[in-house]
Amino acid sequence: MAGTYKITLQGRVQGVGFRPFVYREALRHGIRGSVSNNEEGVIICASGPETNVQAFYRCLVEEPPAIARVMSHSLSPLPFENPPDFRIVPSETNSRLNLQLTPDFALCERCASEISDPKNRRHGYPFTSCVNCGPRWSITDTFPFEREHTRMDTFPMCPKCVQEYTAPTDRRFHSQTNSCNACGIRYWLSDTRGKPLGLTGEAIFEKLALALEQGQILALKNSTGYLLCCDARQGSAVQELRRRKKRPGKPFAVLYPSLEVLHADLEVSPEAAQALRSPERPIVLLPSGRYRGEACLEDIAPNLDQLGVMLPYTGVLALLARAFPHPVIATSGNLHGSPICYAEADALEKLGMVADLFFHHNLEISQSQDDSVVRFTEPDGVRIVLRRSRGMAPNFGQPAARGAGSRLLALGAHLKSSVAFVPNDFLYLSQYLGNLDHFEVYERFTQMASGVTRLFDTPAAAVLVDAHPGYQSTLYGKALAKEGGIPCHSIQHHKAHFAAVLGENGLLESTAPVLGVIWDGTGYGDDGQVWGGEFFGFERGRITREGHLDNYDWLAGDKMAREPRLSLLALAQPHWEEVQSKFSGQEWQVYAQLKSAGRLKTSSMGRLFDAVASLLGLCDLNTFEGEAAMRLEAQCLNDTTSAPTCYTCLDKAGNIPARALLARIRAEANTGVAIPHIIRNFMYTLARLVIEKAETGGYRKIAFSGGVFQNARLVEMLRETGGVSYDLYFHRELSPNDENIAYGQLMYHLHCQKP
Repeated sequence: MAGTYKITLQGRVQGVGFRPFVYREALRHGIRGSVSNNEEGVIICASGPETNVQAFYRCLVEEPPAIARVMSHSLSPLPFENPPDFRIVPSETNSRLNLQLTPDFALCERCASEISDPKNRRHGYPFTSCVNCGPRWSITDTFPFEREHTRMDTFPMCPKCVQEYTAPTDRRFHSQTNSCNACGIRYWLSDTRGKPLGLTGEAIFEKLALALEQGQILALKNSTGYLLCCDARQGSAVQELRRRKKRPGKPFAVLYPSLEVLHADLEVSPEAAQALRSPERPIVLLPSGRYRGEACLEDIAPNLDQLGVMLPYTGVLALLARAFPHPVIATSGNLHGSPICYAEADALEKLGMVADLFFHHNLEISQSQDDSVVRFTEPDGVRIVLRRSRGMAPNFGQPAARGAGSRLLALGAHLKSSVAFVPNDFLYLSQYLGNLDHFEVYERFTQMASGVTRLFDTPAAAVLVDAHPGYQSTLYGKALAKEGGIPCHSIQHHKAHFAAVLGENGLLESTAPVLGVIWDGTGYGDDGQVWGGEFFGFERGRITREGHLDNYDWLAGDKMAREPRLSLLALAQPHWEEVQSKFSGQEWQVYAQLKSAGRLKTSSMGRLFDAVASLLGLCDLNTFEGEAAMRLEAQCLNDTTSAPTCYTCLDKAGNIPARALLARIRAEANTGVAIPHIIRNFMYTLARLVIEKAETGGYRKIAFSGGVFQNARLVEMLRETGGVSYDLYFHRELSPNDENIAYGQLMYHLHCQKP
């Protein structure tokens, strides 16, 4: 019996070729009616025999396009209609948005093939895309995702592109980013003053390749902002980029021309290879101990055993890789601490003293983004997100459950800021924004916070901020709440971390108690001290502090995070002569006096890692955030000796005895135990202490969050130590670092009982 039905599909269903897919499936199943985008998602009016409609519906839900994500769907009867055919109708916007936004997608294989094919009309066109790939979030002004709502609106399609756009059998059928050499985006080279060099087409990429060969530094405007590039094989070029960018030691990412070339140089696990080829196309950290290529590793990632690599994810990078088929440094186009440049004038002003040659184009960028970064543990291949940005933002993987439509605006932390908002049935989490100490980052942060409410035409009903009274995100949130006459709620930093990992793993409704292990650098504690090595218990919506790393002196404020020697001084015994040798006479007097005052205490696990690195002679002064911890991990991976040893137990109060642990490490070093083995024992001890805490507290579920758990070796130690007897939960879609605080603030406010 024939009938008419309304089908609604929500999730990541716009900008992914869903309407063309629906059109083709409707023809295949003998369905008449229409499909459109609206503020709810994809809406279908389907007329036909009930069995056909049901089969059509199942196909849409169970076999959607590869880059689509159907998160909710419904089918309901309508009064019978008898339309003559099936068609795609223009989008309608009748109310506020209630759908997932669409992230940027990497260049697909078919588009990459067209760019390389001399017989194809898109040969050499850097901005080739289709329904399966191309920019989305980076060029979006509003939704539904239609060309007129993006920065592509200024590029009218030529007749051939229009023909593709309107042909149901073409993969560019209703591709909103469709363009070609005849009608599309203009690109050119300029010198450092912005003067065009007069080259066109293939000659542009030949010039870029020649410049790389000559050791020059390039600034390339890519899909989400400028990248700085140089030949990764030339140590002098890499060092010159470091000098100009004021980045003395932080590792650079390397762009490889293909996975085949990468395989020849490095071992690539199946999980890493899949990530490198994925639509997100992030930077992936790979073990570099057996590197066989020509890149200058010690200049690219000094004192580390990981190399961050990526494959071309845009036509611009694909054409560069074709012209210069060698590894290339590809790092964010910014100066130290500043956000990535994405406009020509800004790039020329800020990068004019860094780059020798500029590649520009005239597609404006709405949302600038850094590259996402991930890594995998060995041997289990567990993914750890280090930076969540291009290809991943601005969605969260699941619809909002409790709190949907609450209009809660969460403003996150300070060093790795992000913004989260719940205006409707979905939760939106911005890309990584950066350190709010820097004014330009703070400006971008405030623009994101105000922009997300404008995008949904939905003002915030309440603001969530970190409990730290001095965080710029906190100060901004309080001012925003006061201005709007809405509540502002402060949430303790580590409780937000815990709520984030609970929420991501579906544990907030768990009836079984969960042990939270929240280890990071710093966070303002409920007692006014500096927390960072915390044990929490979670049961029936209540979070309680169950223990911590034993308190020690917090010295010189934020300077302590930059100088691991200060952490060593704070934890060292007075008679340790090797500590004093790390300071000048004047410094020693000042810091010894600060230590004797001892007013502010900390339980920071991050600073304990720093102290161990300094004690073992690996790092006294960080040149970038986390350097000491990264060097520790690099050494640990070199240990192939006997089984690890546990150095200590929890103290009587159930806390981790930091000073006793450090003293044992010093004794081991003084007796000649190899540094890699000591570090392995240190991490094994931490893993054993977590299990001891769970055993004594009667926990069988353990959840981990905080920047310390970016350490893949520690994560693997925990899995080896407790994975059989305990259920271990780590972040999967979010980073364990402070990028997850905004999400955690939402989860805490919505699910946890307040003290």
